[in-house]
Amino acid sequence: MARKNDSFYFDGFRESAAYACQAAHLLSEVMHNFDPEQLKDSMEQMHRIEQSADKVRHRLMDELVTAFITPFDREDIGQLSYMLDDVIDSIEGVLDRMYYDNVTDVRPEALQMTEMVAHACDQIEGLIGELPQFKRSKTLRERVFAINTIETDADHVFIEAMRTLHTTCTDPLQVFAWHDVFRHLEQCADDCESVANVVDSIVMKNS
Repeated sequence: MARKNDSFYFDGFRESAAYACQAAHLLSEVMHNFDPEQLKDSMEQMHRIEQSADKVRHRLMDELVTAFITPFDREDIGQLSYMLDDVIDSIEGVLDRMYYDNVTDVRPEALQMTEMVAHACDQIEGLIGELPQFKRSKTLRERVFAINTIETDADHVFIEAMRTLHTTCTDPLQVFAWHDVFRHLEQCADDCESVANVVDSIVMKNS
């Protein structure tokens, strides 16, 4: 599948996946070593990652406009690029909400969901790395399934986290804040699954 002139797209996808991993592991570091006083600095660091990822997406889209031959359908290239970008945007959104909702400490379910998102992003990086040789890959389908499973597990944690939040937290501001943060952590997992589903669809179309 991968020709020499296709490497531009695959390299771009790999860069985007690597930035998603950077964002996810930064979020994990912030959550596990939470310090409200350092949150603004972490947001700036996260935003630099997001901006770098945006530049990769813009390069891909610029090339796509003028390309005569592409490794697979233009619509699929565009969709995969945007889906990878969505993962990073959602991860950045978690930190933004923790900041403006004035979160002062971290709930255990948030740590669990953050670890799931980081694991899903690691799987995405491996998945994208195998895309150029998907016909010979022995683990691509396993990675898709692993990401799907992580998203399902994150949904279960989200439901229980919301139940615990609404039945044990007596501070309405914190209920509001964590409702917002949990929803965005769930969105991160959903966006990771969307990437896996797009790759799965590309593989099916080109097999």
